[in-house]
Amino acid sequence: MTQTLSRRALLRGLTAAAGAAAAQSALPAWMPRYAFAPLNQAARGDVLISIFLRGGADSLNMVVPHGEDAYYAARPRLAIARPDATGADARALDIDGFFGLHPALAPLLPIMQAGGLAAVHAAGSPHDTRSHFEAMDFMERGTPGEYHIGTGWIGRHLAATQTPGESPVRAIGFGTAAQAALRGAVTPVALKSIVDYHLGGDAAAGARMLDALNQLYALDSGTLIESAQATNSAIETLARVGYDSYRPQNNATYLENDFAAALRQTAALIRADVGLEAACIDLGGWDTHVQQGGATGMQARLMGQLASGLASFHADMGDSMRAVSVVVLSEFGRRLHENSGAGTDHGHGGAMWVMSGSLTRGGVLGRWPGLDQAALDRGEDLAITTDYRDVLAELLTLRLGSTAVSEIFPNHAPTGVGVFRG
Repeated sequence: MTQTLSRRALLRGLTAAAGAAAAQSALPAWMPRYAFAPLNQAARGDVLISIFLRGGADSLNMVVPHGEDAYYAARPRLAIARPDATGADARALDIDGFFGLHPALAPLLPIMQAGGLAAVHAAGSPHDTRSHFEAMDFMERGTPGEYHIGTGWIGRHLAATQTPGESPVRAIGFGTAAQAALRGAVTPVALKSIVDYHLGGDAAAGARMLDALNQLYALDSGTLIESAQATNSAIETLARVGYDSYRPQNNATYLENDFAAALRQTAALIRADVGLEAACIDLGGWDTHVQQGGATGMQARLMGQLASGLASFHADMGDSMRAVSVVVLSEFGRRLHENSGAGTDHGHGGAMWVMSGSLTRGGVLGRWPGLDQAALDRGEDLAITTDYRDVLAELLTLRLGSTAVSEIFPNHAPTGVGVFRG
């Protein structure tokens, strides 16, 4: 009881100067920046969870084309062994006789086989940049090659969606700052942890911050009050979630890492029915130029985090996955040929992942272009046959109830890909 009361007292003081630019620079990284109107009601469509694999994930070693001889010829050290290979090395887990999952993604295979998970291979952005910053920025804004639109694709979706009794936590970005995909008129809550509002238990530090922020608050009597009240709505909503006491359902167990914690907190917010519509989560470290590893190693460890987190969240949600859609993206794939440093360099085509209770089917979707030299982009990369915006447009239309796809993805006419059911 004491901890709950002291946290609420601190939160009431912290909100006082949330709207001032000067105060924002002083706030801790986990502090929500702004909030929304106070009434909480559920969104009219699925809850959207966007996961970004930052660094350019090597999809060819995640969704392995074990039926392609060219894959093995190009990767003598990094290739994942065929499902029927002999020897001690871990082998790809067969999906359909041609593609297989990396062994570190084993927790995802039962979900895929049950129709709840699909990989859209040879997908990505049509812009040919190999710059991490530029590729991520284009992808999150949903405007490849265009620099004049500053909002993100999720931000534009939220702005165009009229949700009755808008929640103060319509959108959450897990991390020290909100992801670019969330930029827009509906400003998201950026937080690292729901349970981190007490400044690590340092009461003295909290008191000093309260004094400073209250002095700033006293300087303004108009817009600052409105911003403080809005921020208070968001913080009070999060304080009521009861994350400390949240217990995952269906025997789900989350690992102790930031990615799993973000998914666990997202599950808690969904279960709390506070009106969450979109959450963005990052998993970094995929820029594997050197010592990438094959069945084991650096990338395999990242895949283990990804697979465990998604499998735990899927189990935790249970039947509620019918109202949740997860999309996993990376800014680009890696080159087909391994490099001299036992890694892979920036490429083009990759794979998107979608997890939902409303997929047309599981497995590997999309049109596979092949890995023969003539089929490669620039003679070195997996070619893109599915524009990532086509998958997102289908998700927005069929699962999130959007009627504004032309505004969300301007200057793009989406093509149906047959991933989601309405």
